[in-house]
Amino acid sequence: MKKVIAIVEDERDLNELVKRYLEMEGYEIRSYYTYDEAQAHVNDDDVHLWLLDIMLDDKSGFDLIEEIRRKTNDVPVIFMSARDKEFDRIIGLEKGSDDYITKPFSMKEMVLRVNNIMKRTYRSDMRTEVDGYEIDDTQRKVFDRGNLVDLTTLEYDLLIFFVKNKEKPFTREQILNQVWGYDSFGSNRVVDDTLRRLRKKLPNLNIHTIYGYGYRLN
Repeated sequence: MKKVIAIVEDERDLNELVKRYLEMEGYEIRSYYTYDEAQAHVNDDDVHLWLLDIMLDDKSGFDLIEEIRRKTNDVPVIFMSARDKEFDRIIGLEKGSDDYITKPFSMKEMVLRVNNIMKRTYRSDMRTEVDGYEIDDTQRKVFDRGNLVDLTTLEYDLLIFFVKNKEKPFTREQILNQVWGYDSFGSNRVVDDTLRRLRKKLPNLNIHTIYGYGYRLN
């Protein structure tokens, strides 16, 4: 399910531009152009982040964040403002904002800030489940029913390679090149040895041996 971002910005061109860039990142966007429009949606339970302009008709983003924070402290808020004043930044932080970006800003910078806050806030949502194991790729950790599984760097890299290429068969040489690198001096035997250790640590992992060829994660 897509994460939802609410943009509150009265400059329609900027609102649309931010919306377009964030949609390309895979987010669902809801655009509001006035304080009243946004205030009517502060109780929406499915918003994951608010992007607020400070100057909004006869009210401000500071008023709006107070409405949001009365409901929850968990949803991140980023202020957008043409006023690059330390006073505004301090007020924003005091009222519970997570970041402050000054106009004019690059869309790349805005996207990076949004992505970083999303990853930090919803880290648990970034986990992938495979054969009963939870993989947290942001921390490079694997969990078995909540217990951390101790994997070496190469064991983890081999696991991620199979997860990202599920259902695809690979020869030992292909795996060696992709995981160890084309300049590796290892032999195909190192693939078998690493996979044997990985299977021992993750016995429910459904990596199928294709005799005479290689391996595939089913």
